[in-house]
Amino acid sequence: MDSPDFPGLVRFLVEPFLDSPDSLRIDCEENAAQAKVWIRIAFKGDERGKVFGRGGRNIQAIRTIVRATAALSGWSAYVDVYGASESEGGSDRRPPRTSQRSPGKPKPQLRPKP
Repeated sequence: MDSPDFPGLVRFLVEPFLDSPDSLRIDCEENAAQAKVWIRIAFKGDERGKVFGRGGRNIQAIRTIVRATAALSGWSAYVDVYGASESEGGSDRRPPRTSQRSPGKPKPQLRPKP
């Protein structure tokens, strides 16, 4: 069975997030014998926040769609962002944000509605 058009799919999913879609580079390495594909994407660094999204939601959704499409065809797919750090490129999970409040101020309390 032929593999899906992985570069076309990734381009379709990533380009809407980019201000300059011409900067998108996609490297697709397929291993037909093992039915695996490795997709590496690169783009201008200042657009990284848009592609990754808040908490990595956008890139995680892109990876999910690519993996699901591959699975429908009997393939395994891996999507990496070129130049991503280990935490961004792997799981896209960042440590939880800590509150910026000074330790001396109490947190505001919600009052129940009457």
